[in-house]
Amino acid sequence: MSRTLRERLKHAAFGLLRTGFRLLPLDEGARDRWRQRVLGRFPGLVPEGPRGQASAGGSTRRARVRSDLPALGHVPYRREPLPDPLPAKLVAFYLPQFHPIPENDAWWGKGFTEWRNVVRALPQFEGHAQPRLPADLGFYDLRNPQVMRDQARLAGEYGIGAFCFYFYWFGGKTLLESPLEQWLADASIELPFCLCWANENWSRRWDGREQDVLIAQRHSAGDDLAFIAHAARYLRDPRYLRVDGKPLLLVYRPGLLPDAKATAARWRQWCLDNGIGEIVLAYVQGFERPDPGQIGFDAAVEFPPNLSSPGTITAHQRLLDDGYRGQVLDWRELAADYLHRPLPGHRLFPGVNCGWDNEPRRPGRGRTYLHASPRRYRDWLRGTVHTRLAQVPASDRLVFINAWNEWAEGAVLEPDTRLGHAWLQATRDALVPAAPVSGRPACLVHAWDLDALDEILVAIGASRVEFDLWITTTDELRPQVQATLGAHGLQARILTGANHGRDILPFLRAAGELLDAGTGIVLKLHTKKSRHRDDGDRWRRELLERLLAPARAPRILQAMRERPQLGIVAPEGHLLGLDAYMGGNRAGVEYLTRRLGLHEPPTDARFVSGSMFWVRLEALRPLLDAHLDEWEFEPEQGQIDGTLAHAVERVFALCALDAGSTVASVASLCGEPEPPATARYPYAGN
Repeated sequence: MSRTLRERLKHAAFGLLRTGFRLLPLDEGARDRWRQRVLGRFPGLVPEGPRGQASAGGSTRRARVRSDLPALGHVPYRREPLPDPLPAKLVAFYLPQFHPIPENDAWWGKGFTEWRNVVRALPQFEGHAQPRLPADLGFYDLRNPQVMRDQARLAGEYGIGAFCFYFYWFGGKTLLESPLEQWLADASIELPFCLCWANENWSRRWDGREQDVLIAQRHSAGDDLAFIAHAARYLRDPRYLRVDGKPLLLVYRPGLLPDAKATAARWRQWCLDNGIGEIVLAYVQGFERPDPGQIGFDAAVEFPPNLSSPGTITAHQRLLDDGYRGQVLDWRELAADYLHRPLPGHRLFPGVNCGWDNEPRRPGRGRTYLHASPRRYRDWLRGTVHTRLAQVPASDRLVFINAWNEWAEGAVLEPDTRLGHAWLQATRDALVPAAPVSGRPACLVHAWDLDALDEILVAIGASRVEFDLWITTTDELRPQVQATLGAHGLQARILTGANHGRDILPFLRAAGELLDAGTGIVLKLHTKKSRHRDDGDRWRRELLERLLAPARAPRILQAMRERPQLGIVAPEGHLLGLDAYMGGNRAGVEYLTRRLGLHEPPTDARFVSGSMFWVRLEALRPLLDAHLDEWEFEPEQGQIDGTLAHAVERVFALCALDAGSTVASVASLCGEPEPPATARYPYAGN
């Protein structure tokens, strides 16, 4: 029997088993429990999922030399005030794996820490950002107490209210406890903390299942009492996280306890008998979702990405390693699922997730949640804090974040080299309700050919629209730009950078900043010369006239304010069929479609030729949240087609459509006729 036929039969059999299982009359908790028991004992039941597309051979869409360069959307460290009072307490799960211990030396090699997994990771498909490397805190060693002081300070500055330490107890033996002991002994660390007993086996698979066990749990009544007696010194600490004045203790997998209700009763009685008083017991919904009352607990804690089933997008990825057997899922579906879940009748502390990719732990077979971004994480956390918890008593307004420093699983708030403090900034921003989007438009001009800047500024001044003016240019040209602005009596925010990525890369840098500042509508212009053509000046002037004419610009702005679904407004005659004018950009457009997570373009898709248009920045979220790497934009060599900048020009409108927005021409908004159709766009070709 061929391998392909065996796989097909395995898929069919598994599908039948899954359908039968779903038809069983089980509640959610029982269903989760049986699923984990069966899969834990028979992991081979699950067939391999779909595979990605074979590598194109010689693909350039990969950082081959280094992966530690800042990407679009990189955010530096900032000091900003936090809201007072905080609308919720944010608790981040904390991994104490980053220091050597004798057991790991024996199992994984001398000096092993989680960093060894992190740095060995390789990108497996286009757009796969690996390895993910630490920035400000570096490759720290938790034997150094200053590291934890720095972590606590940084967490507190960005709105994290506590760390939840994974606690490793195996029948009287603890592992990786020394960082927690240092925290306990260091009174200068003021950040609250709590414990989560990670009560599963350690295995070589890094998943706690029964195969290749390194150290096993030995649950018993005696072990229950020994555990709580050992944990008591932490529970008594004045910094220990309390709910209603009671210490909060988490268990990662209560389903692995022989009798969770009996364990809970023993712990409660021991704490009452030994001066701790009442405690709050919560379990983590990583593998099961029973009503906590049924197992003697007080509350549950959500733990995304577990117990969610976004659709697989593995088959859409272009592989860099044709041997890749991992799984790629859509993180955006995960976020939407959790954000819109109704709160149950029992006590629940919601959870959010800042990304997931365990490729470092399972090379070539990892699970990656693609399309995670700080802005969408901010939206998820903000919605959880201000909407999902709106009716919850203040004492229960806890939100758990997965995670502070799960570097080998891609769930990290700590600063990294690609995005800096973006995840932490998003955390702090989420504590404040979303501000209304500014109704005042911005005009963003890329100034390279300065002899064209004069006429653009004249057109802006005559447009009868009050803009916030932003200009992107190079350091060398900045003095001339400032002089030109002064001659017109104008002021502008000037952003400088290398002559790289034409007008597109500077626009993406500035657009992300404008979006975060609350600007809603932007007019994108540039000093377009098209020096390879003899009608380049006429092309630019035609675009400017159609976008900025005094009789038109106010009407465009009014339409965009009144029609929230209007995403892009293009100069009539310059909205071209994407397929007909693809040029040498097909590979780049296909790459961006995958990288941005866009749907397949419709057959009548269009793009804005000339790259000047009005845009609602929210409609460009797929592009702005993708965090493209600047190295992907080719060095300037006078190219007239086929670069990533040309491909981005062709996906602006696709982003708007994918975000649920519409694309219209200026003429259609102003009630004017469209230009007569021509056999060929006059500015196409050389």
